[in-house]
Amino acid sequence: MDIENKSGLLFPEDLNQWYAWQRSANRIGNVKHTVKQVASWRKPSHISAPPRIFFSSRGSRPSQLVVALDSIGATSLKALIEPLAYTDVAATVLSHNDITHHLPGENWCVEELLLSEAIKQLNPQVVLSAGHYLDLGSATFELALRIDADYVVSQHGLNTPFAPPLAPSAHLLAFSQADAEFWISGRTDITYDVVGSQLFWEAAQLPAMQASDETAQPIFLGQMHGAELPRHSYAQAGYTFCKETGARYRPHPNEKDKLSVLTHALWDKMGIEIDRGREPLNTLTNPVVSIFSTGVLEAAIRGIPAWVYHPKPPAWVREFWDRYGLSQWGEAPTPAPTVPSTPPAKAIAQYLEEKLK
Repeated sequence: MDIENKSGLLFPEDLNQWYAWQRSANRIGNVKHTVKQVASWRKPSHISAPPRIFFSSRGSRPSQLVVALDSIGATSLKALIEPLAYTDVAATVLSHNDITHHLPGENWCVEELLLSEAIKQLNPQVVLSAGHYLDLGSATFELALRIDADYVVSQHGLNTPFAPPLAPSAHLLAFSQADAEFWISGRTDITYDVVGSQLFWEAAQLPAMQASDETAQPIFLGQMHGAELPRHSYAQAGYTFCKETGARYRPHPNEKDKLSVLTHALWDKMGIEIDRGREPLNTLTNPVVSIFSTGVLEAAIRGIPAWVYHPKPPAWVREFWDRYGLSQWGEAPTPAPTVPSTPPAKAIAQYLEEKLK
């Protein structure tokens, strides 16, 4: 589908179209799992073993607030779990993993239940999720529709045109005004508040890093696992940049498929240094470059010179760079994004408390 002149989501409303796009592109990794996951919790047990989930709750039951945690990635935890540290409302968290060590405070009761049985025990006023495109977000969205609860989506990452659409009549808690407008894409059924990014806010509270000189060897952050661009486009950008500048290529942790591994090996033989170290990205002081990785903004917040690069960027990539204030290679380094004075997680908690009054 041509999106060269598209500013907003490719599929702003139709989740089934989004699934179809994912399937047709034959994406590597989680796509088939994602689509199967959403439907599996409703299948009869003789067709597929019904999924069991962790049911973590505090306070009175049924809880006023239900959190659907489909991923335990750092961004999801900060957008969905960190707010619970700023409020003591009765809450239940549904997750695929035991997240006891991530839950703030004490007095959490953790059970392992069938998802269908867990849903029967819930009667919240508010559901908080990252969206309705995975199974826990989908199941709790259907619950919210059935009992007329508020469905709130907390943004946890940067948005491209290929992001899944927002749930009908959802309330969005966005990183910025530009993000809200982009994700809503002209819909009139969505309301929103701007709260900021907890990930960026926390990064901004840390002491600035002593950056290497801007002329030091850059590190190119790989994204060949991604679905947003054709693989050859990711590869062209990474190879061209590293070959022309002497940068070392840092594979994304999800670049483990055979084709990616073979590509790394070939580039290694061709003289491109492959960064196989396991140092956390937030400890590196070399300049950082990528096509559109969140790591560029994280580096900028830490005071590390950071840029974006693609030899032939599609129009939507240029729009992405503009929306997030990312500087292209050869320009002045990307400035640190503005962060709010109030921790976004606290702002989310305050919003939830208002809704639960």
